[in-house]
Amino acid sequence: MGKLLITGCGGFTGRHLADAMAADGHEVHALVHEGESRPIPSAQAIHRLDITDQAALSRLVQAVAPDQVVHLAAISFAPHGDLAEMYRTNVMGTRYLLGALAALPRRPDAVLVASSANIYGNRGGRLTEDMAAAPFNDYGATKAATEIVCNLFTDQLPIILVRPFNYTGLGQPAEFLIPKIVDHARRGVTRIELGNLDVARDFSDVRMVVDAYQRLLATSASHGDVFNICSGRPVALRALLDMVGELAGHRFEPSTNPAFVRPDEPASLCGDAGKLERTIGPLRTIPIAQTLEWMLNG
Repeated sequence: MGKLLITGCGGFTGRHLADAMAADGHEVHALVHEGESRPIPSAQAIHRLDITDQAALSRLVQAVAPDQVVHLAAISFAPHGDLAEMYRTNVMGTRYLLGALAALPRRPDAVLVASSANIYGNRGGRLTEDMAAAPFNDYGATKAATEIVCNLFTDQLPIILVRPFNYTGLGQPAEFLIPKIVDHARRGVTRIELGNLDVARDFSDVRMVVDAYQRLLATSASHGDVFNICSGRPVALRALLDMVGELAGHRFEPSTNPAFVRPDEPASLCGDAGKLERTIGPLRTIPIAQTLEWMLNG
């Protein structure tokens, strides 16, 4: 199946993707940050370096000579305190990677780059890929810039851009919304501070996201295009609390922390997965209740 380089492989999505791709017979090369010490059993090799070190990254790409690449390395926690680090990692890291891949004697067959639905900003309703970028925070701005950088290489590399909406699963850090709720339930903590409780968001299971990535890599029809990765079905935050509470036999006492509330936040936000399904076929839909049960019992 060839050599696959996954950047950011030490993170939540990267670990699930490495397992799935290795199970399919790929030789997985995991690029992780220098400080990442956890093993990745499914990886053939683990390469530790800072993706903003252009020379080291170029040497790695030359040595591995990957057949396919999935670029996940990024600072994805929007409130991250170091803006300079976020822009360097998300934008310059992408630029250095694509430049190194374009310089290979034999370029990869597919390069999947993770952008984000954050580029759509605070728009409500059903969001489609043809909408212009309108990010509302620096994380979204870095992802919009990443897409522009990718456009510089469309004639040199078979790039697939993906814009994942909210997704979750076993292993996601507790700083994110659903793992935070699950963590409170597992610890038996009744009181929980959240943002706006009267919103609905498009949530998917990480296993569906990984399956979509695998299938996009496998079809040349995806090259040079951009795809929402989403369920297309918004779920209310209060409904999520109720589902976790019911599954765990736990009662929540939620409160709104103003620090977690974004100004002009839309009541409902979801993506349109039509373009994705027209390209790869029906999605591997996993009901959110099953995802929550997996996280509670994992």
